[in-house]
Parts: sequence; structure tokens; C-alpha cells
Amino acid sequence: MFDTKPYEQKFDQVIARFEEELKKVRTGRAHPGQLDGVRVEVYGSLMPLNQVANITAPEAQMLLITPFDPSNIQPISAAIRADQSLGFNPSDDGRVVRVPVPALTEERRKLLVKQGSEKVEETRIALRNIRQDALKDAKRKKESKELSEDDVKRVEKVIDGTMAAINTKIDEIFRAKEKEILTI
Repeated sequence: MFDTKPYEQKFDQVIARFEEELKKVRTGRAHPGQLDGVRVEVYGSLMPLNQVANITAPEAQMLLITPFDPSNIQPISAAIRADQSLGFNPSDDGRVVRVPVPALTEERRKLLVKQGSEKVEETRIALRNIRQDALKDAKRKKESKELSEDDVKRVEKVIDGTMAAINTKIDEIFRAKEKEILTI
């Protein structure tokens, strides 16, 4: 019999990665996850920001970054400023870095929704590739006489059913994010 579990696990991993990617698309409010992609050069190597500092959102429009080592304030500010996709302009007072999160314009909101829909498409492509791998594997087993024609049809039906459910879930996740972005 054909085991679809490994492919279902791959589907779940793609969905988890999609949710993580959507968290990086910013809304009008500040949240520490917005800086997840920032890497800071400290101690001679690039490190994720959350490994060199504590990130909090004390206000709806402000991120506060408290470095574990105060000597890393300049590299942290520079790394945030260097990431143009964020559009942030941090300031520091020698102890903490403050990152004001500007309110989104209507044009910027639409651009963020467009970025989100591109992530949806990337996710769907990844899911289709996994589906193709599963079906190729089933056909390979059929040719080596491990599976019958009926088994291959059953596998195809299970995989397609799983794909339909996952596509519905992706649409729900994206609609929620789109609503969050467009809400002023």
C-alpha cells in the first residue's frame, strides 16, 4: 500500500512556512515578528536580531529593542535601516533602539496585500510540486507492480482531496491577513 503520510507532513511544513512568511508582512500595528528577518553583524558573524536583543512592542506604533550587550546598539540600528523592505528608521539613546512604525497609507496597504498574494502563489507552487512528487512515486510503484491501477487512483483521490482542503485553508489564512492589513 502507498503511504501518503510523508507527503501530508510536507504539506503541513509548507503551510507553516506560509504562515511564518505572512507574519513578516506588516500591518499598521507594531509587533516584534516584523523584525524576524533582520540579521545583525556582531562579534564577527551575522546573527538574527532576536539572538542579540530583546524586542518588544510597548505601543501600537513603536518597537523597542533592548540589546543584551549595549555595545551592539549601532550594528542593530544599521541592520534595521539597511533592510529597505521594512521601511523603518530606528533611533537609539545609547541604551535602547526605538523603531517607530509609521501608519500605512492606502497605497502601501494595497502593495502589502499584493505581496501577500505573491506568497500565496509561491505556496501553491510548492504544494503542486509535492503533489507531483507523490503521484510520480505512486506511478513508479505501479510500474514496479507494487501498486495496482486502482491503488494509484485511490492515492490520487486522497492527495487531491488533501490539496483541496489545504488550498481552502490557505485562502482563509490570506483573507484574514488581508482584512488585518486593510483595516485602518
